[in-house]
Amino acid sequence: MAQVVITGGTGMVGTRLAKWLVAAGHQVTILTRRIPEKNTENIPYALWDPGKGWVEASAIHQADYIVHLAGANVAEKRWTSARKEEIRKSRVEGANTIVQALEKIPNQVKAVISASAIGWYGPDSETSLITGFQETDPPDSSFLGDTCQQWEQSIRPVEALNKRLVILRIGIVLDKNGGALPAFLQSLRFRVASVLGWGIQIISWIHHLDLCRMIAFAIENEEVNGVYNAVSPHPVSNGQFNRVLAQHLYRDAYITLPVPGWLLQLILGEMSIEVLKSATVASFKIRQAGFYFEYPALTDALREILPKDKGRR
Repeated sequence: MAQVVITGGTGMVGTRLAKWLVAAGHQVTILTRRIPEKNTENIPYALWDPGKGWVEASAIHQADYIVHLAGANVAEKRWTSARKEEIRKSRVEGANTIVQALEKIPNQVKAVISASAIGWYGPDSETSLITGFQETDPPDSSFLGDTCQQWEQSIRPVEALNKRLVILRIGIVLDKNGGALPAFLQSLRFRVASVLGWGIQIISWIHHLDLCRMIAFAIENEEVNGVYNAVSPHPVSNGQFNRVLAQHLYRDAYITLPVPGWLLQLILGEMSIEVLKSATVASFKIRQAGFYFEYPALTDALREILPKDKGRR
């Protein structure tokens, strides 16, 4: 049994992960700026303030592992200059706070598992469409590519403190409680499958339970070290995603409606570039390390997330 500290533990992934780790027998503490009035899960909280570089010392002192998930939601708001700076700072300041805490506070931390994102990679090339982006591929020059690069660089100094560092470049997380899936389901309330742009752009995704299992795998296996892509072995196109989701819920009783790229650009602004970007990302490295996916295919994932008796209307 290990003591695991989670930043971003009140977010979609963090909430799932905290419950998963507790069920697996670990002790969990969630770092938060404000301790909630109600704690239905009885998971302890500790305070931190990444903007000021401060964290409650006892949380770090007692930790065996730190999982760093904290960061402003990339898709929550339109990308104004101020919002983009908030997205970047929330990741870099959080990582800097962890590094500084490990430098200053006596601790027994064995490893840090840090989130990153497949936004590191650019749009697909002829090569990536065949082999998928690998962990050794360089960062894109876009906003998300630059943000991911700064995010990863800011957590790297923990290696100089003799801590094992695992960085997971996470794809689109499928969860009915948040992320991209509820947005897809929104239009399907009217049995309309909205295909974005031409619908051929590749979505590299992961089931939320496989992501929790992968983080636990990184905690529990000392040979896991460095950068890994956290995506399913079977990415799909936007068009395929919508068709599989619609068929899962309604069989053939739905229609397909293309949403043109110009309309997405009008609604989303710069964020539309990422929505329409094709990124085929490979998961060879984590599988070679011994990790297996319980939900490798989209149909498998949707059966677990949206059981037909509950999902079909």
